Amino acid sequence: MATAPVVPTAAVLSHETLELHLRHTFTISRSSEDVAKTLLLRLEVGGITAYGESSPVGRYEETVEQVARQIDAMHLGDADFWFFDEIIERLPRDARAARCGIDLVLHDLAGKRLGVPVYRLLGLDPGCAALTSFTIGIADLPQTIEKTREARDLPVLKVKLGSGKEVETLEAIRSIYTGTVRLDANEGWNAEQAAKILAELGRFDIEFCEQPIPAGHPEQLRFVRERSPVPIVADEDCRTLDDVALLAGCVDGINIKLVKCGGMREAVRMIHAARALGMKVMIGCMIESSVLCTAAAQLTPLVDYADLDGPLLITDDPFVGVSYDAGRLRLPPLAGLGVMPRTLR
Repeated sequence: MATAPVVPTAAVLSHETLELHLRHTFTISRSSEDVAKTLLLRLEVGGITAYGESSPVGRYEETVEQVARQIDAMHLGDADFWFFDEIIERLPRDARAARCGIDLVLHDLAGKRLGVPVYRLLGLDPGCAALTSFTIGIADLPQTIEKTREARDLPVLKVKLGSGKEVETLEAIRSIYTGTVRLDANEGWNAEQAAKILAELGRFDIEFCEQPIPAGHPEQLRFVRERSPVPIVADEDCRTLDDVALLAGCVDGINIKLVKCGGMREAVRMIHAARALGMKVMIGCMIESSVLCTAAAQLTPLVDYADLDGPLLITDDPFVGVSYDAGRLRLPPLAGLGVMPRTLR
């Protein structure tokens, strides 16, 4: 008996720009912002509304407007939404931010169709979700102390550096904070500066430093790592799976961000590749709502470190998703990504 062909379910894919306002001006070595824009995606199919989000990174010359155009150009009339890779490949390989948004929508839809959270689809234990760090952006010393006091009860801080006064900044923070401290220079130093500065900062009991030098020079990361008492983690140098092998032996770990790599599927591939090469793994975020941060949090049972504080840095998150229990990520038990509009809560 012949099997009837599968008829694709009619679907409507839409998007809107979110403007997320920060609690404090967020400054890193190369930029500052008070408002961050992300793109929220909605896929309506078979009576289900699935959500995704993309927070394009200017560092990689991606914008919300560009991602919106790429999404609008997609043809989904014949799509079977169970075939994740086939749909994602309808976007250009270098359209990482757009691919991320679509990847999240597909995971949310699949979980909702099956009535299970995404972490259960992946066979992951939500009780093993990681602690997240909370970011202290670059500021003058009084502001840095104020922000540190606000976060002093959290177990892990990530301190942005790269504009000078590194020693003074760490002295101020360590005068009032005894928890775990991570550093992130966002490409702010050259190799010689990084080796010298990290040698000075080692006395402050630093867990690791992210991307101390400009990306594109793995051998210089190796130079820094060999001279630094502080472990080195690549961020801007590690965008996709193709970058992971190039960093083996040059760094102690990598920082994966869903919007950098193209979504959850690519992130899982990168995690396993890094593990095979003996590297630690962190999963991080940009300034983004609970949609994108909750998707990343679903993968934290697979990683060593998390930096998923996006919703904590903004005042107007329109969604509810992952929650924070003294820095511990608590994954929502709802189907799919587990997020819902705050107005429906």
